[in-house]
Amino acid sequence: MKRISVIIVFALLTGSFATAKKKDTQTFRITQEERQRIDGFGASDAWSMWRATWWSDSLRTQIADWLFSSETDKDGNPKGIGLSIWRFNAGAGSATQGDSAKINRDTRTEYYQNQTGQRLFLKMAKERGVPVMLAFFNSPPVSMTINGLGTNTGRGGTFNLKEDMYDDFARYAADMVETIEREDGVKFDYLCPVNEPDGSWNWQGPKQEGTPATNREIARITREMSKEFSQRGLTTQIMVNESSDIRCMLGIHDTDWQRGNEIQAFWNSDSTDTYVGNLPNVAHIMAGHSYWTNTPVLKPKDRGYERRGLYGIRKRLDKAMKEVGVKFWMSELCIMGNDHEIGGGTPYDFTMKTALYVARVMHYDLTAANACSWQWWRALGGNYRDGLLMGSGRGRQGYRVRDSKLLWSVGNYSRFVRPGAVRLEVEGNDGDPYGVMVSAYRNEDGSTVVVAINYSNKDVEVNIDGMGNSGKTTMYRTSDTEGENLKNVGVTDGKGVTLKARSITTFKN
Repeated sequence: MKRISVIIVFALLTGSFATAKKKDTQTFRITQEERQRIDGFGASDAWSMWRATWWSDSLRTQIADWLFSSETDKDGNPKGIGLSIWRFNAGAGSATQGDSAKINRDTRTEYYQNQTGQRLFLKMAKERGVPVMLAFFNSPPVSMTINGLGTNTGRGGTFNLKEDMYDDFARYAADMVETIEREDGVKFDYLCPVNEPDGSWNWQGPKQEGTPATNREIARITREMSKEFSQRGLTTQIMVNESSDIRCMLGIHDTDWQRGNEIQAFWNSDSTDTYVGNLPNVAHIMAGHSYWTNTPVLKPKDRGYERRGLYGIRKRLDKAMKEVGVKFWMSELCIMGNDHEIGGGTPYDFTMKTALYVARVMHYDLTAANACSWQWWRALGGNYRDGLLMGSGRGRQGYRVRDSKLLWSVGNYSRFVRPGAVRLEVEGNDGDPYGVMVSAYRNEDGSTVVVAINYSNKDVEVNIDGMGNSGKTTMYRTSDTEGENLKNVGVTDGKGVTLKARSITTFKN
């Protein structure tokens, strides 16, 4: 009897009764405090979709559905991730040069007139409801470049465009916009004439088309395109300037003064030689890429958290963009050599390892940098972690395509957070990049969307307050479990929800 009493007292003191034991629960509260407006989520057709004319109708349909569809199949499973932005790689024509292009065969491109496969996918994107189309140039057409190539081989850090052909390039871009709208029924909402002009590599071949450009040269081609588009009555907006590194936007990084401090150069009216904020047909958006700034992954208690690393650089970017009143688009990312946490770019990874790593970057781009758009590099790649889908095999008959957890994890955002949504502040986010990360959005139709990433290796219980429609919020989960690709896993009132280890869950009411 005495022994039983001791056990009872010990249980009462320690809370070790099974019925009385409480789990550690993290609480997040969605406020109505509005942040940035979301313009969409996207990916590009680069280096892959030219093959579309080779593929069977069934393969083309499957790829297009995976990328663009917001429908469900007969079993209630999602057909795709509902991308809302499609990026068209407006080629420089290096494919017409054969091996003399000094570029690898797989990354050469045709002139837009001959881009049959890519233009087919433009139409398939439109048919599936993709609302925003963007065209971008890695290089001016080879017929206009100084060295006659689509790569910068043999040159320095200036724009690979003949001095007397700035207006020709502007006319070429306008012709492309008009031709594709007339022949394919697809209108480009945006066009970016220069991609990653500030890279320290200066776009030497043979990897791909590309050219550096100084801020003055970028401003000059932007002015020429603005004038040409305005004269023709085109509504396509010109975008500046797809920086290769956020740090080049903020200051001088791995380059010289002519290709750094880009925010101030293009958007501060005191920069008279390079200011573009007063031009017609120029979007008050600055695009940049999240490469090389995903590490170190610091926690709030770590030294330098506010100034550097995944969080700190993005907070500095947000402050600088707000000072000039311009929106930020994160317009390109894939896995690079500094992404040591997941083993770098090869081999291709179909699991949540890469998917969660990328989702973490998405979270901080959206919540720290206040990105209004987020776009992955390319939709379909090979045995490297740069594609949402992986293709393998060669030839017309042997080519195969597989989906990945990366695809579906991006879909936790793109399928549910639609253009026009407003990000809402979430209280309780402790900024733990190895734990739970939560962001919230209100769509134009009034629905609330919450994306919860559980990066940790254990299940975590959470309360999410402020979703509304008690008991009617549907949960969609992506994890390494077979079949959990945006899978509907039930409804909730937001109380005592278990976030599965190594998973992403989207809540939508």
